[in-house]
Amino acid sequence: MIREHALLPIRSGRELDFEVAFAQARPIISAMPGFRKVTLSRCLERPGSYLLLVEWERLEAHVEGFRRSPQFERWKQLLHHFYDPAPTVEHFTLVSPDSVPHLGLPTYVADRAPSPVRSWGDARRS
Repeated sequence: MIREHALLPIRSGRELDFEVAFAQARPIISAMPGFRKVTLSRCLERPGSYLLLVEWERLEAHVEGFRRSPQFERWKQLLHHFYDPAPTVEHFTLVSPDSVPHLGLPTYVADRAPSPVRSWGDARRS
């Protein structure tokens, strides 16, 4: 699974128009092969800044599939004129405990609370 992360700077005063346009554009991306999930969040500190997170099955589903599709042209028509400047788009993959080298520190499992550690020395002995 790949997570696309895009910070979207929206022209001042156009935030509501952008949100309406995004509601129209959401079905376009949702229908793409390899698409899994999309969220759009508005920044509390900078109301003209939005965070777009899209989950794809593979990187190619986004960069080769969606971005080279006719549907992307419609997406651009609906949304790209709101950006000032152009957004930064990056792709991320999840880090699992198995992918991190073991440093002698305790491994925490997401579905249970970690055991209390009194000091770093205690952690290394775990």
